[in-house]
Amino acid sequence: MKNIKFPCFQAMAISAAVLSCAFPALGQELTDSVCPDDDHATFHACALKQEMDFDPPTTLWGQPDFQGIWSRRARAHESLHAHPQTRDDNEAPSIIVSPVDGLIPILPWAEAKRRYNRPAYVHQNAICRLSGVPVTMYMTGIYQFIQNKDYLLIQSEEAHAYRVIPTDNRAHIGENIKLWNGDSVGFWENNTLVVKTLNQNARAWLDQRGRFYTNEASVEERFSLIDANTIHWSATITDHNVYSEPFTIALAYRRRPKMELWEEACYESNDLASQTYRNVGYEIYPGMTGDEARRLKAAWELENRELEWTP
Repeated sequence: MKNIKFPCFQAMAISAAVLSCAFPALGQELTDSVCPDDDHATFHACALKQEMDFDPPTTLWGQPDFQGIWSRRARAHESLHAHPQTRDDNEAPSIIVSPVDGLIPILPWAEAKRRYNRPAYVHQNAICRLSGVPVTMYMTGIYQFIQNKDYLLIQSEEAHAYRVIPTDNRAHIGENIKLWNGDSVGFWENNTLVVKTLNQNARAWLDQRGRFYTNEASVEERFSLIDANTIHWSATITDHNVYSEPFTIALAYRRRPKMELWEEACYESNDLASQTYRNVGYEIYPGMTGDEARRLKAAWELENRELEWTP
């Protein structure tokens, strides 16, 4: 039974789920880091300086060696913004490092849609669906990175999520193919692995507060070792249908040499959980296309102009 873990549910879910969403393996020591602060803005500023000077350990074929077990040091799956301790959430700072105010630059129509999403739809993780990119990188606690010359494999505990990322800067697949985790292609920029993801089906949220994106979004991630035991990860999300400008999130991955990856006992679109949520009024989030977003934006702006008009 030790392999069974609960997914991270919404506020209505059982309290045991909160435990698996917190920082993993309490009591195990983390190795020292040149940037030890887990406040994301503080860590990001420190890491940008350190990655320029650090000469990382390399693989036999000469690439920076990311292989190992890592823990993410964030609770952004609960909210991208700073949020307090609640019955369902853990206190955490904003993961947004640009803009510097730590607030997501969401368009007014999309903020109205986000507020509708939260009570209307069930979060994708509660029914064991994949979380997309970038959310897969901060949804669960423990990750394993495995490399060869041409690919980076990222495995996580959450909903059997894994990513196989080619690192040869190949062309992306056709734009008509939409996938849960999109189409990720990487290339090396000195000692940093840059990964661009397109073609997501946009049926996942960015956090449990209902923040969303469309299937036209692009995500650029950057993976850099800043010391032998710390990865600086950042992701810039661009979706002009939903956000007024691109924004960047960042976090630390800390090496966990004594950990192992456990399977989350969960299968996609869990029928019992899905029906349970439907029985109390939730719907399954259908995702959003760019065309739909533009129609909703135009309708929202027209309605609000009419409300503001006075004869």
